[in-house]
Amino acid sequence: MSRGTVPGTPLLRAEVDPAALRAHLVATRIAGEVATPRAENIRNAGRMAEGRVKYDFGLVPRRAWTADEVMEVMARRCGTNPDLRVRDGVDTIDPDLTVGQLERWRDRLAKAAADGQRVLLATGHPTGVLVIHLQVAAALRAAGAQVLVPELHWRWAWPDGWGRDRSRHVRAINGVHVLASGGELLHTHEPEPMRALLDVLDEPPDLVVADHGWAGAAAEAGIDTLGMADCNDPALFVAEEEGKPIVTVPLDDNVPPHLYDPLSAFVTSW
Repeated sequence: MSRGTVPGTPLLRAEVDPAALRAHLVATRIAGEVATPRAENIRNAGRMAEGRVKYDFGLVPRRAWTADEVMEVMARRCGTNPDLRVRDGVDTIDPDLTVGQLERWRDRLAKAAADGQRVLLATGHPTGVLVIHLQVAAALRAAGAQVLVPELHWRWAWPDGWGRDRSRHVRAINGVHVLASGGELLHTHEPEPMRALLDVLDEPPDLVVADHGWAGAAAEAGIDTLGMADCNDPALFVAEEEGKPIVTVPLDDNVPPHLYDPLSAFVTSW
């Protein structure tokens, strides 16, 4: 980390080199030893292999996967513990893999900016990584790319736990789409909101920047996608393993939002 900074202090863009970024990731537990339980990672690998809704992120695997095979993919692409006998404690994300995928993000975003491409952004994690998407959207817009905000009249009835259906809809915040209900921004793994957005566009975007089911639906549609995922969400990593058009950054996706500022600065430093 750069001299004079402390864990959690946003780095100036000029200071964000790969070594400084790596140190920040480990200090803030965005990567390295993260808070996600190992048992949860193993459980979710099994659920994804079974094709359970909310764990597939709208992706259709090109072949059948076993839970052990999914965990092997996660060890390679995310940096989780490769020893399948270890089932307790917290798990790990390899910070070098995180930095490497962020570098691929930066290169692809640079192309989108230079070519004035049409980019669609969305997040299922408005309490965490929304800030990355917002800063990417602002940088793309400033560089002359087209940040898409299609007009969408779409409602999704959803049980609210009290025996009623509470309508959910898509709301764009400074160019970043989220699922909302009334005055609330909602966490979601569902692909349906992204599918609804893609359906109203005259043509597919050149690039999608997203996570969770938003990213899964875009990659499944064959759209060039920049995604991110925690180590308990294997679907996007398996999709990349299968050769689908997605670059997935491994990271803890729900630390305090300001801690992601160095990542945003890094990927927009084209």
